[in-house]
Parts: sequence; structure tokens; C-alpha cells
Amino acid sequence: MPLPRLFAVLSALVASSVGAQQYPTKPLTMLVPYAAGGPTDTVARVVAQSMSKPLGQTVIVENKPSAGGILAPEQVKNSKPDGYTILIHHIGMATTPALYRQLRFNPLTDFEYIGLINDVPMTLIARANFPANNFKEFLDYIKKNKDKVSYANAGIGAASHLCGMLFMSAIETDILTVPYKGTAPAMNDLLGGQVDFMCDQTTNTTSQIKSGKVKVYGVTSATRVPSLPEIPTLQEQGLKGFEVGIWHALYAPKGTPKPVLDKLVGALQDSVKDEGVRKKFADLGATTYPPDKATPAALKAHLKAEIDKWTPLIKKAGVYAD
Repeated sequence: MPLPRLFAVLSALVASSVGAQQYPTKPLTMLVPYAAGGPTDTVARVVAQSMSKPLGQTVIVENKPSAGGILAPEQVKNSKPDGYTILIHHIGMATTPALYRQLRFNPLTDFEYIGLINDVPMTLIARANFPANNFKEFLDYIKKNKDKVSYANAGIGAASHLCGMLFMSAIETDILTVPYKGTAPAMNDLLGGQVDFMCDQTTNTTSQIKSGKVKVYGVTSATRVPSLPEIPTLQEQGLKGFEVGIWHALYAPKGTPKPVLDKLVGALQDSVKDEGVRKKFADLGATTYPPDKATPAALKAHLKAEIDKWTPLIKKAGVYAD
């Protein structure tokens, strides 16, 4: 290699190394694949504020809503791998490979992993004036009126879509599904009585349940949720083996330097250890992962296991987004 070119390459490497050591020197952007006001947005804003402290820079939350939540991952994949653009996503990172025939990113190869954040159970809820007063009545009603009731979700691939798909499979009843562009508009129409019921994360439904604005028929976790102890699980009420948890995690573009990634991992670990963060999530029914799960290795293993779990279920159901 000619000396001038060699010198240029070495200079670039040194500059990159120095930049990584000094990182961060400006605000970061955390992309959210869903609309503001939704459950993933809620998690993002708690984590972003908490991570800003150890990083010494503001972490700006930017919403990039799209069908199936695929726009934000695409943008992060194509972003400069310098640690200033990161992605928060939920279980959708594990389901999109099966839902989309032509996906422009690979969750297993196109990102650097930062770590897991939390696990969120879901709740089966209905408009406040829905006729059924308990789960048995609810089940009887929707089976007898399957052509009249409507199920809202936040779009194909969204957590509410996955939960509804499994619920309808479990009760062997197809129900009219009304997809929205995000959880917030779906919830607004449920509160307004335009749709009948939905299944959504406790981060989005706890306040509505406690205020009596919706009826609730059960939670999707294996055990009851501490913030909603009076609400039985769907398993308790006869749906054996029905368990859906929505986990959130952080990602960076492929090729992000290890010193930068290490700082992001450290900031996330500080966040999940923070008692204020843990309490906020607990109040919303979410379980914060311990620091040893807020790591690249733990996220990589979890993502792979979730892809293996959901792919055959989605393909069996014959659900595709394109």
C-alpha cells in the first residue's frame, strides 16, 4: 500500500478510536417504531430519560410509526454506526421475519445488540358498556355474536395483533379485526365505543382499567400482575397454556464500535437497576429485566429463541403483511 494511503487509513483508524473513547459528545436519537402515546413509546421515554444521566447527553425519542413497525429498524440499519442512532423495539423484531415475505432487514445479522429492558403482560379489555361482565360471559357472547363484534389492533405485527391472533386461535373463533396505525388510535376508538375489544400491554391499559374506562377480562401472564392483583389470568379462567409477554430491547447499527457499544450497554444496565425506573414499570404491570439480561449476549439468545417460537405459529396461521 502506498505510504500516503497507508497514512490516511491509519489516521482514520486513530480518529475513529479517539471518537469512540470520547463518545458521546452530542445528543442521541432513540427511534421508536410506533406512534407517540403507545406502550412502546411509554417504555422508550422512561429508558431514554434514565440513560441520559450516565451518558451525559440527552437521548431524544423519535417516533417512526409504520405498518408492522418496520420503518424504524430499516432506518437504524442504514444509519451511521457511531452510537448516535439506536432502536427500541418489542417482540416485533422476532415476528417480522415470518410476517413479511420481503423484509429489508434481518434482525439476527443487521444490528448490534445492546440488551433487554422489560417484559410486559397484556390484558384482554373491552369498551366500558360491553354486555359481558366476566370472562365466561365474554367468551359466550363473542362466540354467539362473532359476526357482530370487532377486535381492534395497532396494525399487523403489533403486539395487539399477535395477542388477538393467538386468542382467536385458542377459542377457535374468527372475529372481525380492525387494524389501526398505532395503539393510541385503536384505544381511542375502543374508549369511544367504535370497536368492541382488544388485547394490549399493561403499559397502555393499566390506567384505563383502574379508572373504569374499560372492562377487563384477564391478563395474559402465567401469574397475576402485582399492579392489578384482582384480575385473574386467562389461564386461571380456562385458556390453558395461553401466555403472551411483550418484551422490549435496544439495538444499534451493525458495525458500531465496541467501546461505544459498551457505553450504551452500561447506560442501559444503570437504567434497569434504577429503582425509579423499576417502580415506574412495576406500576404499569411490567417486569424490568436484571442487569445480566441487559447485555448483547442475553438479547441475542432471547431474540433467536423468540424467532424460533413465533415463526411456526405465524406460518401455521397463514398471516402475512405483504
